[in-house]
Amino acid sequence: MPPRITNQVTWQQAELLMQPAFIRVIDNLRKQLDESAWKGTYQDVLIWPPNTTDEAKALVTQLLQEMESATLEQADAIRERLAQLPMPHPGYHLCLQRQDQIVSIDLWELCYQVCFIDYTSESEVVDIDTSLIDDVGEVDWQRLEDKTKELVDQVFASLPEG
Repeated sequence: MPPRITNQVTWQQAELLMQPAFIRVIDNLRKQLDESAWKGTYQDVLIWPPNTTDEAKALVTQLLQEMESATLEQADAIRERLAQLPMPHPGYHLCLQRQDQIVSIDLWELCYQVCFIDYTSESEVVDIDTSLIDDVGEVDWQRLEDKTKELVDQVFASLPEG
């Protein structure tokens, strides 16, 4: 799940850092893949809230499909039903494959690890890594690159041995 941001300053800092972090993550992953036996493909995925049942996922999917051809009155009723159900948010994964081994990496989670201090997927509240922002409030590109490279190196170091 995306981290919860609790104040306006943190939100503005996250807006400043997320796109550059995403670009650095993708570039560093590409560099690692160029030197690796792993092959990578990118996939759009739906990320569901924890403990969402398969039945709820199927119902939401069905209702979203029905929404595409619904009349105005039907669409209002569908929206009311959807408001009571867990909704997914879009995600973006890198699927790594080597022979019969497959590993999926959540790219947004990796970006959150870059942008926030001690971020984990269980983090309730997050704090921006302000070392990635220079004295004039701009992105410190070298620090961003160094932290991103370190995290991507850790991802590849933790992959199963071949």
